[in-house]
Amino acid sequence: MKLSRRSLLATTAAVAATTVPAGPAAQAEAAPRGRGRPLRTGFERLAADGYAALAGQRVGVVTNPTGVTRDVRHIVDVMHADRRVDLRAVFGPEHGFRGTAQAGGSEGRYDDPATGLPVYDTYLKSGQPLADVFTASGVDTVVFDIQDVGARFYTYIWTLYDCMEAAALAGKRFVVLDRPNPMTGREALGPVLHKEFATFVGRQPVAQAHGMTVAELARLFNAEFLATPVRLETVLMTGWDRSSFYDASGLPWVPPSPNMPTPDTALVYAGTCMFEGTNLSEGRGTTRPFELLGAQGLDGRWADAANALGLPGVRFREAYFAPMFSKFEGKTVGGVQIHVHDRAAFDPLRTGIALLVTAKRVWSGFAWRPDDWIDKLTGSARVRTMIDAGADTDEVVGGWRTELAAFRRTRGRHLLYR
Repeated sequence: MKLSRRSLLATTAAVAATTVPAGPAAQAEAAPRGRGRPLRTGFERLAADGYAALAGQRVGVVTNPTGVTRDVRHIVDVMHADRRVDLRAVFGPEHGFRGTAQAGGSEGRYDDPATGLPVYDTYLKSGQPLADVFTASGVDTVVFDIQDVGARFYTYIWTLYDCMEAAALAGKRFVVLDRPNPMTGREALGPVLHKEFATFVGRQPVAQAHGMTVAELARLFNAEFLATPVRLETVLMTGWDRSSFYDASGLPWVPPSPNMPTPDTALVYAGTCMFEGTNLSEGRGTTRPFELLGAQGLDGRWADAANALGLPGVRFREAYFAPMFSKFEGKTVGGVQIHVHDRAAFDPLRTGIALLVTAKRVWSGFAWRPDDWIDKLTGSARVRTMIDAGADTDEVVGGWRTELAAFRRTRGRHLLYR
C-alpha cells in the first residue's frame, strides 16, 4: 500500500505549513525539547506571547471541554475576556463544545450562555457544507485546540482533517494549538486504513495508533492528503518528549468524551475499542470503559487464555460487571479487566488482537457486529477474516507489517518533537 507524497503539492504544503514559535519572545523555543523543562501547551505559549499569532484576525475556535488551561479554565472563556483577541465564533465537534452529548451526538447550533458567542456544529459536516459554516461565521482564522487520545478511530483528528479541508475551501487561515499524545509519541502501531474503508472513524491511510500529536497530524494531512493545502500554522508545545505519558505533563485530564474518563483509558483504547465491532461489551456503561470487556456466557477461561500468552506489560483479571447502558444494559456479564503494569512495554494493538483471538476460541457465542464495523475500525477486512480463519495473534499482527512500515516512513517526515 503506497503512501506517496503528492509531488505537485509538496512545495506548496511546505510553505503553507508554518511552525509558529508563538511570537518573538519564543524564538528560542522553535525547536522544542522535552526533558528538564516544564511542559507548556500550544495555548499556553500563544497566551504568553500576547496572542501575537492572532493579531488583527477575527477568530473562531474548534474545541470541546478539553480546551482548558492548567487551572481548568476553558480557553474560549479566557480569550473572550481578553481584549487582545477578537473571538467571533466557536465550532463544536462530536459530543459538543461544552460536552453535553453522548457518542454519536452533538449540540447543534446555539449561542453559548457563558460568552454569548455563536456555537456552530461541525459534527458529520465536511467539504463545502463545512466551508459554508466557516464563511457564515465571518472569521478569518480557525483555531483548533482539542485533546486527542492517539487512536485513528477517535473522531477528533478527523474533525481536524475536515476543518482543515473546509478552511482551505473557504480561504481561511488555520492554526493548531498542540497538546500531548497521552499514549506517548514513541511509535506508530497497528494496521493502516485502506481507502475503500474510509469513514469518519478513519478518513485517510493512518495507522491505528498513530503516535503523533495533533500538530504533527495537521502537517501530515496538509502535505500528504489534502487536495488543496490550507494556510496552516502550528503552535508547538515545549517540554514534551515522545516517550512521555500524560501524567508527566502536569496537566489536568478532562475527559475528551464521556467514555474516556482517565489517561488509563486512552492507554488501552487503541486496542480494546476494536470490541465495538463485536457482540461483546467494550465496557461502556461502567466506570472502566475499554478496560472491562465481557459478555453473558464468558467466564474465567478467557482471562486464563489471555494470561497464558505472556503479553508484555499487562495482566488480565477475571471480572464480572453490569453495564448501566449500551450492550448488556442492566445485565451481569463475565469477562476480563485489563491491568497494565508496565506502560513502556505494553502494546495496545497486540493486546487487543490477542483478546479478540482468545475470546473467539474460548466462547462459542463470539460474533462480529453484523455491519462488519470491525472492518471500519481496523481499516480493512483483514483482521476479521484472519481471525475467522483461525490465525493466531502473531499472524494477525504480521499481516500489517508492510503497510505499517510505509506509514512510519511517511510519519517520520512530519514529526516535530524528539
